Amino acid sequence: MLSSTDQVDRSPLRRWLGRAGAHEAERSLARQSLLMGIVCLGIDAVSYLTRGPGPGLWSTLVLIGILIADAALMSSPRLSGWVALGNALLMPALAFVLLPGPSASTAGQLVSAYRAGAWLRGWPAGAALAALCGGMLCSVLITGLDSLASLVSLVAANALMPWLVGRYTTARKAHVDELRHQREAALRDAQAEVAAAVAEERETIAVELHDVISHHVSAIGVHATAARLNLATGPLTDDGAVRTSLTAVEESSQAAMIDLRRLLSLLHEGDESPEQPGLAMLPELFDGVRSSGLQVTYVVYNTPHPLSRAIDTTLYRLAQEMMTNALRHGDGKAARVELDYSGDRVHLTTRNRIISGTDPVKIDSPVTGLGVGLEGMRKRAETLGGSATFGIVGDGLYWESSVTIPLGGKS
Repeated sequence: MLSSTDQVDRSPLRRWLGRAGAHEAERSLARQSLLMGIVCLGIDAVSYLTRGPGPGLWSTLVLIGILIADAALMSSPRLSGWVALGNALLMPALAFVLLPGPSASTAGQLVSAYRAGAWLRGWPAGAALAALCGGMLCSVLITGLDSLASLVSLVAANALMPWLVGRYTTARKAHVDELRHQREAALRDAQAEVAAAVAEERETIAVELHDVISHHVSAIGVHATAARLNLATGPLTDDGAVRTSLTAVEESSQAAMIDLRRLLSLLHEGDESPEQPGLAMLPELFDGVRSSGLQVTYVVYNTPHPLSRAIDTTLYRLAQEMMTNALRHGDGKAARVELDYSGDRVHLTTRNRIISGTDPVKIDSPVTGLGVGLEGMRKRAETLGGSATFGIVGDGLYWESSVTIPLGGKS
């Protein structure tokens, strides 16, 4: 993953590549214009010399005019209007010197009409078309063509149609560019959505790891402390308390491994993972907490309703985090857990006595920026359309954590 510094350092490279690409496109366009002008010049010169009136002043001047008009096709597209005007003026002169033959157009005149339609916009495009149609009309009238249908056909074929083809080509290119821009915008939006989903998933994993690790590590810490104190103060022959504490440490570490395995199963198999904990496992959770010395009273109100796996697992993790906070910041003696199935919602509430003088802010996780602790619990509830409240109650003697989640989850 690139850091912001890498992205800043690479931005000049991107700008340089963009300018290099633009210059290459301009050079390619210039080469194409040069080739087109040379081809038109050759075709028109050969055509005029093979059917022209022969040597003469006017014939020579018209030939020079043809060569100049075709050479102008090699100029910048910004001059397309002037190139079209030059070809429009050349057509009556060409018809005059070719009398009494039929009116004729040149390859350069057709290309100039196309360029005018493709490159010009607004009134310059209309003026170029009018000049080309006027020049072709004069050419047809000079040859003496008196059929209106033939007149319209020649003007349309030699002036209007190339101009329209140029307009169509440009419009098609604009349409293709717009589709490409829309595709790029959709790709950017999709990438942003993926990035947001990845960030959300990372936050979810961080919360899961915090809930799993902190709970079991807190219990291990309590038992390890008890074992150390018993070793320091108790007779070596009476090691029952030490054995009890070390057994609890072993059980807590095993439980931590089990929970980590469940978390890995969730990451591998998603919501279909069969090993995720739920409310049915709360008695087992409270038994482990009781081995740490915290007497947990668990009460269920009303008839339990069937819950979705997401709600079931979330309530278990919330209860696990509540027990962790009770172990860390409570007096370590007793806690009461209430699970209430009330109407279309389920309420989970935990209350435990706190140590006198406890700062409520310290009850939250000391880790910042990961969405854990009380904030992580709140986000868990809000993800499922619920809410969470935390605070000191009972004249400052108890800490209460309460979560409410709709049975149907977030709508």
